[in-house]
This record gives sequence, structure tokens and C-alpha cells, in this order.
Amino acid sequence: MSTLKSLLLKNRSYRRFDQSRTISRDELLEMVDAARVSGSARNAQPIKYFLSFDRETNDKIFSTLAWAGYLSDWPGPKDGERPSAYLIQLHDTTLGANYFCDDGIAAQSILLTAVECGLGGCIIASVKKEKLMESLQIPGHLAIIQVIALGKPVEKVKLEELKEGDFKYWRDKDQVHHVPKRSLKELVIN
Repeated sequence: MSTLKSLLLKNRSYRRFDQSRTISRDELLEMVDAARVSGSARNAQPIKYFLSFDRETNDKIFSTLAWAGYLSDWPGPKDGERPSAYLIQLHDTTLGANYFCDDGIAAQSILLTAVECGLGGCIIASVKKEKLMESLQIPGHLAIIQVIALGKPVEKVKLEELKEGDFKYWRDKDQVHHVPKRSLKELVIN
């Protein structure tokens, strides 16, 4: 198996972390640098980042996030299992009206870099954006796209074949997170 595929298989949407493993500003800068050198539609590079790695700022961000929509009875990670850091992706509207697919390209580069460092993360689009903008005093020309939660994963994620069209992830009694995936045969049409 290639090194890239190995990283891809380790890159899951982790939602529980070892909060005692801190993440430094330099580690976050390394992740953003991976995003910086990745592809960008029209090469406009309209995405900026707010870095958070201290407890007070992390708490402000955490309070604005919704976790795991398919796990409706789970309010999110408990204290001690919360992310150690966050990267907030922001659209700099002064650089253009659209960021096209840049957010996904950049997020994948960030998460693969995190995995390479023994970390993991989760892209969270369910954000109380106005509250977060105000709380962090983010300038108005920057619009929140999504938040990337980061930390040292403490949960086990198991990939399995999708059955009977049910793509919803779930947790078993041992808190193993199961993620159904469509088969390669189903994805290729010829």
C-alpha cells in the first residue's frame, strides 16, 4: 500500500481526542502551509485561517459547534476529549466572491498533514457563525466557511462496506465509530 493511501485510511473524522496532548502554533502553521501550497481555483487563494490552540479560545469555539449529526443523543466530546486546537477556514471576500472547491482541497491537505504528525481532526460545517465571528472579533470581510477540530484521536474508527444503502455512521456498545463506505464497484460506472 502506498504511503498516501495509508495516510488516507488513517484520516477519519475523529470527534474525541486526548485533550492533554497540546498542539503548538508551529504545528498549526505547518498544516496551514500544506494548504497554502495546495491547488486553488483560478489560483486566487481566497482562504485565510484563524488559529486557536489555547484553552480559552478553544472553549469559545467549542460552544459554537454541533457534533455528529447522526449521533443525535451525543452532545459532543466531554471535557478531556475535546480538540486541542482549531483552524477556522475563512473566505476573504476582498479576494473574490467565490472560493469554489478550495476549502475541501485545503482541508484535506491540513488533515493529511495532521495524520502525518500523529494527530487527527474533523471538519465541522455546523457552526453558529455569527456568534463565533463576534466572540473572536473576526473582521467583517472574512466569512467563516467551516471549522477544523484537531487533536490526538482517542477513538477507534472502523470502515465497513455500505449495506442496503445505509450510509449513516454509528457507534457500537464499545464506542467504536463505524463508517460505511460504498464499494469501488459501485463508484465506477464503466
